[in-house]
Amino acid sequence: MEGGVFAMKKIGFIGVGVMGASMVRNLMAAGFEVHIYTRTKSKAESVIQEGAIWHETPQDLAPQVDVLVTMVGYPTDVEELYLAEDGLLTTLRSGAIAIDMTTSSPNLAKQIAEEGKALNIAVLDAPVSGGDIGAKNGTLTIMVGGEQEAFEAAEPVLNAMGQSVILQGAAGAGHHTKMVNQIAIASNMIGVTEALCYAKKAGLDPEKVLASISGGAAGSWSLSNLIPRVLQDDFAPGFFIKHFIKDMRIALDEAKQMNLELPGLALAEQMYQQLADAGFAENGTQALIKYYEK
Repeated sequence: MEGGVFAMKKIGFIGVGVMGASMVRNLMAAGFEVHIYTRTKSKAESVIQEGAIWHETPQDLAPQVDVLVTMVGYPTDVEELYLAEDGLLTTLRSGAIAIDMTTSSPNLAKQIAEEGKALNIAVLDAPVSGGDIGAKNGTLTIMVGGEQEAFEAAEPVLNAMGQSVILQGAAGAGHHTKMVNQIAIASNMIGVTEALCYAKKAGLDPEKVLASISGGAAGSWSLSNLIPRVLQDDFAPGFFIKHFIKDMRIALDEAKQMNLELPGLALAEQMYQQLADAGFAENGTQALIKYYEK
């Protein structure tokens, strides 16, 4: 990176969760100096031992870095992080780039980008798809909204974490694209789960069924990556049900504003909410199978 735009760049990362820890590792493997903060330090101990630099608060971290990545839980977290009186927009240095990789509200992304621009801070919304597997392997799909110049400057950082990195349009376009992704997944999760239920009721060997249908027209990422976990009774979260519900509600709210009816998405949200109410909010989305085991 010597002599380039990103020579000796320092990267900040706020939100070292299930996916964030792997993304931090990939940034360090790409040669970046990574500064981190997360609410529960114990969850970040492994990456601290591997070389990530810990900070006690976001306000302490932000002035130290050239590019800041945030990946937190909910739009309310994003709003507090960036727009509070002592938020990131007031503590990042002029000329910095902020990349919010939380799945959040397109309208909030536009607001943060506008306020950031007034302070000479470029803000990109860059939600991801690919779950814990994609985060670990550095093969995430990253959907970006923001200005072309900022996107090009941030590409080395984004490419360290993802395989498909595409600028979708202006601020908010990344989140809108992620909503498209989540809408497609929502109904697909119902389909692959019901298919598995049918296979079991028909007395078939689910492993053999998967071998037959995964490579054909029924194939999908969820079928190939999540249904095998179900067969192993593995409901650990690659992506939390509680976060999927949040995403679906953002999509439903956006659709309502566009006078667009999405009954498949609405059904999926209702089903997952029932699971959350039954105590499965901390499970992975593959726990949808438990809806059918009542």
